[in-house]
Amino acid sequence: MTVLSHLLPQDIDDLARRVIEENSAIGRKVVLAESCTGGLVAAALTEIPGSSAVLDRGFVTYSNESKMQTLQVPLDIIETFGAVSIACAWAMAKGALANSDADVAVAISGVAGPGGGTQHKPVGTVVFARVIRGQEGEPDGELKRFEPTSRADIRREATLCALDLLLP
Repeated sequence: MTVLSHLLPQDIDDLARRVIEENSAIGRKVVLAESCTGGLVAAALTEIPGSSAVLDRGFVTYSNESKMQTLQVPLDIIETFGAVSIACAWAMAKGALANSDADVAVAISGVAGPGGGTQHKPVGTVVFARVIRGQEGEPDGELKRFEPTSRADIRREATLCALDLLLP
């Protein structure tokens, strides 16, 4: 029988540890709305002892239907901008925050490949959004284009970016 000391790569584990420690120190809870990462960000956080003090919950909304049903993402956002858009990620983050007891929500949606890319949204396109409870104003969103080396690499990079957004 093989005994694992780390389920995920060390860089993800190290950043997840920082997220748990720094958010715990200020009493802040987080919620995730994940699509292309399929729960990897939540998995990274739950690898860290003490994560229950920080992670309120995570939503894996892979299909457009689940985004609409679970996170109340409006159909017109998906039809107009697509699931891989800052507008959709922001709506996902808002829905996650509204359906949780967390203080901050981070959402991730993207094209991990190897198929599914388009001219405007090629493989490696990933969008992120962060919403902080009580802070109004413009959405905090970002579109990144990762080198499409492999599906695993894109998902790894997206996980690292999402974890970074969870730091206070």
